[in-house]
Amino acid sequence: MKWENPLIIGAIFAVVAICLPTRSDAKAKGSPSPDAESSAASTADTSAAAGGKMRATSFKGLIASVDDKAKTFTIAGKDNSRVLKITDKTIITKSGQPATMKEVVANEEVRGSYYKMPDGSMEAKMVKLGPLTEAEKAEREARKAKREEKKAGISPAASVSPSVSPST
Repeated sequence: MKWENPLIIGAIFAVVAICLPTRSDAKAKGSPSPDAESSAASTADTSAAAGGKMRATSFKGLIASVDDKAKTFTIAGKDNSRVLKITDKTIITKSGQPATMKEVVANEEVRGSYYKMPDGSMEAKMVKLGPLTEAEKAEREARKAKREEKKAGISPAASVSPSVSPST
């Protein structure tokens, strides 16, 4: 009887310790404070600049329209169009050389990447104007050859089925 109480207390302690969230979980799962909501937009901007959790999404297409005043351009797609905003942080190139917003014109090929902001807008990270350069073509071919080489090197796994059938 003497040992039952310490064992029960130890078991309860272990269950409580396991069920309590860790410090990092509490921060991630905690309810947002009023200050957190107001600073969400500024946090997204700084995390994009600092290489935080925001991840750039690639795009390519033909520029449908340009708005110089708002510093935006539109890429028309089959289902929907995307409006991308150019900021001071956006890197713009044309034929591998640095370019400016003035060189972003309608009916020109474009590719690059953008960040999707919390408010739903899209901020361009990198904009490459014009067709692929020879260096980009060579890089693309090298990546393709490397993928093919990797595929050819991996053989299909042997089947793991039993060799003896069950007897009846």
